[in-house]
Amino acid sequence: MAKKGILLVNLGTPDSPEVKDVRKYLDQFLMDERVIDIPKLNRTLLVKGIIVPFRSPKTSKLYKEIWDENGSPLLYYSELQAKMLQEKLGKEYQVELAMRYQNPSIENALEKLKKGLVSSIKVIPLFPQYASASTGSVLQLVMELVSKWPTIPPISFVNSFHDNELMLEIFADNARKHGVENFDHVLFSFHGLPQRQMTKSDHTGKYCLKVNNCCENYNDANKFCYSAQCHNTAKLLAQKLGLAREDYSVCYQSRLGKEPWIQPYTTDTLKKLAAEGKKRLLVFSPAFVADCLETLYEITVEYHEEFKELGGEHVQLVESLNDDPRFIDALAEMSK
Repeated sequence: MAKKGILLVNLGTPDSPEVKDVRKYLDQFLMDERVIDIPKLNRTLLVKGIIVPFRSPKTSKLYKEIWDENGSPLLYYSELQAKMLQEKLGKEYQVELAMRYQNPSIENALEKLKKGLVSSIKVIPLFPQYASASTGSVLQLVMELVSKWPTIPPISFVNSFHDNELMLEIFADNARKHGVENFDHVLFSFHGLPQRQMTKSDHTGKYCLKVNNCCENYNDANKFCYSAQCHNTAKLLAQKLGLAREDYSVCYQSRLGKEPWIQPYTTDTLKKLAAEGKKRLLVFSPAFVADCLETLYEITVEYHEEFKELGGEHVQLVESLNDDPRFIDALAEMSK
């Protein structure tokens, strides 16, 4: 019997923390029309003329802070997840890992599945919340590549898993290890995106940024909205931990440029909480299934230092899903 193909796809990482590899990664990442969704000429001038030349050396230094004996933490845990999933699913499946940007590439992973004569392909982007710039970009590229094949097998996609019970339980358990009661406030800090991308996801044209607290309630009008799915993830995690609404905040990190992004920004939230006298913060980053630059450096180092300068005492990161066997169980359920 032919095997069923499973393609796991994460965002990507430079091949090394050196400037030349970081430059290649940033160039491919930021030139994606779904990541910076402006006309190509403007995007090219902005990315190749300004962002990549100036940002690469700085980003290289940050990657060197988190690079360890296993290399890139994101790639290390992604490879481990793929290996564990293959072992979990057994010989009836062929599991391949790809990165949307850099290596291993989606094109090469698809070729391996094709050569494996799989009977079908299920694509699982490793992003819990759907966004055009992440999941949407993966799905578009997969469809573009496979559309050139002479014969196209049945292909299906996992759109999001922001409310996956096993995922939520892992994050909740990881928080309990630190003692939620030992912190003054809980932050759910998600990766940020431009507001215009949220508006584009509103198929009604009447909901996004036009209804008060439009993202707070997850419904048919905003079910494909990244921010609404983020709020839903936070709400479900808060319920598991017995948090009242005033005990936690939803915010967004990793802003790029000066135009409006989803708000509130994490940096502004830190200032607000410090002004309120909060001293110890427990921080989730539930947009990532593996610890990476955004969790290991941006939260653990940058936000910790920033909060201390504001008068706070400690910012504690809640570890990501990484190699937790329950996350592999969740991926196995999505695969079948």
